[in-house]
Amino acid sequence: VSQELNKEYASIFSPFWNEIIKSLREEDFISNREMDLLSIPSNTGSLRLVQWPLFLLSSKIFLAIDLALDCKDTQADLWNRICRDEYMSYAVQECYYSIEKILHSLVDGEGRLWVERIFREINNSILENSLVITLSLKKLPLVLSRFTALTGLLIRNETPDLAKGAAKALFQLYEVVTHDLLSSDLREQLDTWNILARARNEGRLFSRIEWPKDPEIKEQVKRLHLLLTVKDSAANIPKNLEARRRLEFFSNSLFMDMPPAKPVCEMIPFSVFTPYYSETVLYSTSELQKENEDGISILFYLQKIFPDEWENFLERIGRGESAGGVDLQENSTDSLELRFWASYRGQTLARTVRGMMYYRRALMLQSYLERRPIGVTDYSRSGLLPTQGFALSHEARAQSDLKFTYVVSCQIYGQQKQRKAPEAADIALLLQRNEALRVAFIHVEDSSAADGKVSKEFFSKLVKADIHGKDQEIYSIRLPGDPKLGEGKPENQNHAIIFTRGEAIQTIDMNQDNYLEEAMKMRNLLEEFRTDHGIRPPSILGVREHVFTGSVSSLAWFMSNQETSFVTLGQRVLANPLKVRMHYGHPDVFDRIFHITRGGISKASRVINISEDIYAGFNSTLRQGNVTHHEYIQVGKGRDVGLNQIALFEGKVAGGNGEQVLSRDVYRLGQLFDFFRMLSFYFTTVGYYLCTMMTVLTIYIFLYGRAYLAFSGLDRAISRQAKLSGNTSLNAVLNTQFLVQIGVFTAVPMIMGFILELGLLKAVFSFITMQLQLCSVFFTFSLGTKTHYFGRTILHGGAKVCTHFSDLIRSKFHTLSFFVSIFFSQSANFYAFET
Repeated sequence: VSQELNKEYASIFSPFWNEIIKSLREEDFISNREMDLLSIPSNTGSLRLVQWPLFLLSSKIFLAIDLALDCKDTQADLWNRICRDEYMSYAVQECYYSIEKILHSLVDGEGRLWVERIFREINNSILENSLVITLSLKKLPLVLSRFTALTGLLIRNETPDLAKGAAKALFQLYEVVTHDLLSSDLREQLDTWNILARARNEGRLFSRIEWPKDPEIKEQVKRLHLLLTVKDSAANIPKNLEARRRLEFFSNSLFMDMPPAKPVCEMIPFSVFTPYYSETVLYSTSELQKENEDGISILFYLQKIFPDEWENFLERIGRGESAGGVDLQENSTDSLELRFWASYRGQTLARTVRGMMYYRRALMLQSYLERRPIGVTDYSRSGLLPTQGFALSHEARAQSDLKFTYVVSCQIYGQQKQRKAPEAADIALLLQRNEALRVAFIHVEDSSAADGKVSKEFFSKLVKADIHGKDQEIYSIRLPGDPKLGEGKPENQNHAIIFTRGEAIQTIDMNQDNYLEEAMKMRNLLEEFRTDHGIRPPSILGVREHVFTGSVSSLAWFMSNQETSFVTLGQRVLANPLKVRMHYGHPDVFDRIFHITRGGISKASRVINISEDIYAGFNSTLRQGNVTHHEYIQVGKGRDVGLNQIALFEGKVAGGNGEQVLSRDVYRLGQLFDFFRMLSFYFTTVGYYLCTMMTVLTIYIFLYGRAYLAFSGLDRAISRQAKLSGNTSLNAVLNTQFLVQIGVFTAVPMIMGFILELGLLKAVFSFITMQLQLCSVFFTFSLGTKTHYFGRTILHGGAKVCTHFSDLIRSKFHTLSFFVSIFFSQSANFYAFET
């Protein structure tokens, strides 16, 4: 590919990449310095080669100088050694061309004549393959140190003192280049050059400098200064592991198979839908400062587990590193920013809203760069616009609003406003900060009939924030009665789904997150509806998840690894080739028209629909839908972090599977599937829990049998008989080491996922670390929990299980739980501890 074509591709890609880097800075995952190192120049200037991000070129100049200092060969040999590292050759060329352009812009008159003469002589030497003779390469470090001193002044705003300092630094550079770097012949020619000698003797040489004012030159000076001073390895940029993981996944996903994206005006319109009840919206100042029984506040905890992000936050708001939470509360703006910073690191509605609104930001940027007005079919990518003002473009905002809608179903928002709850004020704040956000809620009014009786009327309402920040009603639909008849979450979804728009709908839970780089691939994902996936078109597009709560504790890490293996490796196999993937409450994208005409996206019947989400998959499959899974896009997901929360969640899932055994949907699927698909469906849903229950019960039988043999004295006699008769099978049965391996067996999919995602070495290291943290004990405990709830649901029904989980609110942070309360909170523990 030619250099010009590479430069054109880089100029097209750079606005998207730089916006991603900017979002990482806004989220405080990277510092200002790292943002400069990660950003790509526009590549639209006069520089004749592709400009890569500085982190790829960092320290390459110093390595090239080391090669030059050790050079005892010809120019061609030296250049071949440099070109072995592609980015080193780019760094050397960019450094050379940038120095020429910057020096040419700084001086005029005799100074410009000197610059042109120097570079003309060097270019001639390069053409004649005599550079190592023309220049004294041993003096390169001295020359670069002088030039670095000059750029260190030029990157600052001009003052009279800085102008004098820059003129002096430039004259010192002239002295070093003329008398140290150049060969003796060239040195004599320059010293006897009358024009230059006269200007030097009269003190006019470099007496006046044209300070960089052109944006392109200023950016080039800043970039060149970083190129000559940064010595960090590219492997250490960025330092934050989450930022590194996100950039790695995005870069790798670009090489995966995905449909080409249509222009924004031709893409499939879609909505995002989030049910909310009474979970945390935004942490208040008092909540952040309130200390628990150990004397630790939420803010203190966050500062300790995210120290680099805290420093980046203080840098972003212009505060010193010594500033604390109390200092920030003195300023109302800083106090609000602190609340958002903490809330974005918890499982809050604010985090979910910020993540989902990245869809609108991505669509605005894409629409703006396409330069395609509504109704115009021919357009060109040439002459790309600067991206600084895309958020203010009326056309880009209109395009994104036509294609994207975000509805949060806050069921009791009306009641929260009436009692002036802090959650209502926080939701109103989110509405003000996100103009495309819509909130649906149930409004209750008292009405009196003709006979004087007072009755309640129920309305589904949709509101947005007006220009004054007040709630503006968009739609109000009268309901025939109280909609809260079944399970809470699906009823919350059902009353508000009419407010969604478009042909697709993505279901997002309250504890999820999204990223700008993933939002940019949403157009590609939606094209899957138009792609051939077999006999029937897709009705549900499966999306992978990243569990972001793994860093909180070892239990959270076990849980996140287990879930990650399911939502990547597991669901990939379920979708293809088994074709039995359902919907599991994850961020799947539904064909909206298909589902609202065939029963909706979740079932709300009491008791039977504890796991309400999977019934959308059952419903879709029974009505000849097609469920797929796609690995090139992901959404963040929060999981439970404490032992009690994990047990409750697994109990809910196990109880839900117990109810599925009794449901008509599973019966119909079993009747209609072919033999192989039926077995695949069985072992990936209710069959897994049946096998788990049988495994635990078998262990009981085995252990009691072993105890009987040991106490009765038959154990020794049977062993002796087995040895005499050579019965190795009986000996193997009597061994008990496989009991320890049961917990490991459940981790096999997770280990395979590690190998695929991280590589063999990191997978082995992670597995050993988990074993040292007693993950086998955790997974054995998990088996007991699943067995208890599944068995109890089969025997007694699941009404108690349902109410047990209806008020479960996940927390990002640790809360102190005593061992006694954990042990006696659920009888599931008896299975686990006895096993």
